[in-house]
Amino acid sequence: MRTKSLKKNKINVITLGCSKNVYDSEVLMTQLKASGKDVEHEAPRDREGNIIVINTCGFIDNAKAESVNTILEYAEKKDRGEVDKVFVTGCLSERYRPDLEKEIPNIDAFFGTTDLPLLLKALGADYKHELLGERLTTTPKNYAYLKIAEGCDRPCSFCAIPLMRGKHKSQPIEKLVAETKSLAKNGVKELILIAQDLTYYGLDLYGKRTLAELLQALVEVEGIEWIRLHYAFPTGFPMEVLDLMKVEPKICNYIDIPLQHISDPILKSMRRGTTEAKTTALLKKFRARVPEMAIRTTLIVGYPGETEADFECLKNFVRNMRFDRLGCFTYSHEEDTHAFKYEDDVPDEVKKARAAEIMDIQSEISWELNQQKVGKTFRCVIDRKEGGYFVGRTEFDSPDVDNEVLIDASAHYLKIGEFADIEIIDAADFDLYGVPVSKN
Repeated sequence: MRTKSLKKNKINVITLGCSKNVYDSEVLMTQLKASGKDVEHEAPRDREGNIIVINTCGFIDNAKAESVNTILEYAEKKDRGEVDKVFVTGCLSERYRPDLEKEIPNIDAFFGTTDLPLLLKALGADYKHELLGERLTTTPKNYAYLKIAEGCDRPCSFCAIPLMRGKHKSQPIEKLVAETKSLAKNGVKELILIAQDLTYYGLDLYGKRTLAELLQALVEVEGIEWIRLHYAFPTGFPMEVLDLMKVEPKICNYIDIPLQHISDPILKSMRRGTTEAKTTALLKKFRARVPEMAIRTTLIVGYPGETEADFECLKNFVRNMRFDRLGCFTYSHEEDTHAFKYEDDVPDEVKKARAAEIMDIQSEISWELNQQKVGKTFRCVIDRKEGGYFVGRTEFDSPDVDNEVLIDASAHYLKIGEFADIEIIDAADFDLYGVPVSKN
């Protein structure tokens, strides 16, 4: 028979999935702290606590498997008396709650993506409306995510996000400015704007796309030095954002614009609302207006019906566009999506081989682009010290997914969380090596 643990009531929040989930966990922890709860994010095992909250991801197969395995791990810990309570929230719980409740019955409760007040109540805390805009960040002190909208109205055939996050809902500009001021007061210097779709921002609130207006308001916040754009949908992109990026030094010359594919038949089946010609023209406009911009994209290979000709088209596009940053994923056949009615006819081994081939092409491009940086000096933010290196980033690189700048810590000292001018002395595929440049 299981015995109750001897640990005090400490809550450990475990976050799986994307930056949107990180943001949600930060909001949850802020609310818990305000109610006097002892809470930590992904605590080490020796101080894990006896109450576990798992914030899950349900986007693709690998993410779902990781979430399920984590739930099972803590269900077993509960059975052994190592923890007292386990709660599950997030996208997987939103999408599969009935199945999860049936298959893993010893979890105390499952909550969806909009059930924060209910989750807090289960944890013995009250939802405090006055805390809107306040966050206990879990990222390094110098950067934070700012979620400007929730949900998505796009009809992409492969995507289950609308099932888990609902329709697009923008946050008001004044609320986001207030949140940014709070972050800046706590030492945040870099703001990473996230949403399922930045491009759509403001349409629901203001009747027009107002991403540029939001950016103009955010650059006025004292203490914020970099603002970075993630997850902009290509169709309907507000081009005035580029004009602002060109003249406003706080807005990083960087954009993450997931394109997913380029072959016209695949784009049509994906219901992306664009074509190869339109996408190519858009990227050329980006580079014409902001020549120094770093463009990051993500691609999907192995979508139903993807032929060798489609894949060759995609490879040629990657070669020709020479993206600064690129991620490639294999197609995940998701129930209740539009594409689920199609046969998942590309074998897994072919999907994996195609993804590897795309990344091999990108690795070569990245190496060539990085060689061009050798001998140049970049303003970098220093995120952390790891092993024998201080690890920093240029404005052209986002945390966790892009290039890092490595500075020998045995030869140089840098302040974590601060900016420094770094001369690049060597470069690999996805890493740069540099030395600080002293200011006279």
